[in-house]
This record gives sequence, structure tokens and C-alpha cells, in this order.
Amino acid sequence: QVQLVESGGGLVQAGGSLRLSCAASGSIFGVNAMGWYRQAAGKQRELVARITRGPSTDYADSVKGRFTISKDNAENTVYLQMSSLKPDDTAVYYCYAEIMNQRAYSYGYWGQGTQVTVSS
Repeated sequence: QVQLVESGGGLVQAGGSLRLSCAASGSIFGVNAMGWYRQAAGKQRELVARITRGPSTDYADSVKGRFTISKDNAENTVYLQMSSLKPDDTAVYYCYAEIMNQRAYSYGYWGQGTQVTVSS
């Protein structure tokens, strides 16, 4: 079994910064990709940023130039540095990971979510 534990959410004023962390633990034989999604009230969950094994990165257009995703392979941890935050960034942020088991099958796992609130 795999667990994802997120931290770093909170309340910040517009223009401020936050750093989210997500650590994966458990039966991990490889990590194909990790990323962050978010879901605002009344809206669908959307991809924020993703980083692959390569590594290569993908960002939602709305966060390009403001958010940076990075990872620590040794710790199976992914980070999301968020800067120039806007009220529209307010959402629950979920960590996601594609993790291989000992048979090289990949499964997707979700964290419990962490609230980010940006005040105007």
C-alpha cells in the first residue's frame, strides 16, 4: 500500500507565496510521475502541475510563470512552489502519484488534500 501525505497549505494574501509538499511512502518500486491537482468550490478538479521520471514538467496555463514543481527522488517527495498567488488559486490542492509495484504495474494514488486560501 502507498500513502501520500501533503503539507504546506494555508491562508495567504494575494501576491504571497506558499510551498506545498507531498511525501509518498509504502510499497514503492518506482515513481513514474507526481503532480498536483486542485478543486475549487463548485468546480471540477483540474491539473495544476505534473513532473515525470524524465523529468519533464507540465503546467496549467493559469499557473505558468508563477508555480514551480520539483521533486526529491531519494525522498519520493514532490513540491509545489506557488508565488504571486491570486484569489482564483483558492482551492483544495491534491497530490497525485503514479507508482510502480514490484511487478512493474503502475497505479494512481491521491493525497487527502490541503486547503489553500488566497485573500484579496
